[in-house]
Amino acid sequence: MSWFESLILGLVQGLTEFLPISSSAHLRLTAAFAGWHDPGAAFTAITQIGTETAVLIYFRKDIARIVSAWFRSLTDKAMRSDHDAQMGWLVIIGSIPIGVLGVTLKDQIEGPFRDLRLIATTLIVMGIVLGIADRLAARDETGGRHRAVKQRKTLQELGVKDGLIYGICQAMALIPGVSRSGATISGGLLMGYTREAAARYSFLLAIPAVLASGLFELKDAGEGHVSWGPTIFATIIAFVVGYAVIAWFMKFITTKSFMPFVYYRVALGILLFVLVGMGVLSPHAGESAG
Repeated sequence: MSWFESLILGLVQGLTEFLPISSSAHLRLTAAFAGWHDPGAAFTAITQIGTETAVLIYFRKDIARIVSAWFRSLTDKAMRSDHDAQMGWLVIIGSIPIGVLGVTLKDQIEGPFRDLRLIATTLIVMGIVLGIADRLAARDETGGRHRAVKQRKTLQELGVKDGLIYGICQAMALIPGVSRSGATISGGLLMGYTREAAARYSFLLAIPAVLASGLFELKDAGEGHVSWGPTIFATIIAFVVGYAVIAWFMKFITTKSFMPFVYYRVALGILLFVLVGMGVLSPHAGESAG
């Protein structure tokens, strides 16, 4: 991998990690469109350490409060009813599904799941799911001629059941094209949470899974055509860009809908099917050399 490739892929990772459009799919597609080798699952996981570092810094006050309350709850029974302490347990519980499936499906994640036809399918299907979830949220927030405004749930109302459902949604993102934030935000909206609550918990829930995945894949960073230098460079670029995207996205969702992302996902998925069907792109473009 050249330094230029790592620069572009780092930018793509930072721009797409927190948007509901799938960073892993865009890294895969960028390489395929450019005629580069597939950067692979290990490169994707490691560069995500950069974007998750941005999450740690952006939400540092929330994270410090949750971690502190969780540790105190281990010895202080009175703290176990504290919302922040409960959030700590909910993040742990929600991380179990992706941890188990990530290890179980490792070979599929690095192989068959990277087929461009599967990515096109997940882009379209999960785009439609996100669109439905967004419309339901909008209907509750605005009401209508014959419908009163419905109060949506906040993170104060998050319990074990919903936390586990969030975790299952996050585990679906092991398939490129699904999108970690897209799946968890869709799940949150369908369960009745506000856009801001769904996005905030999505980012917090991703921290253990993404950091663990990135650290696990560190051993493979220097294998194949991807070397340490470009990987570290791409990770730094992803961190800088990712922080800016978080700040923008958290403001965007307070007043805007997710429909632009829905249209983009569906359009990209259809384009990908057309290009593969016409033979312009091979469904396994770049894999053999990667």
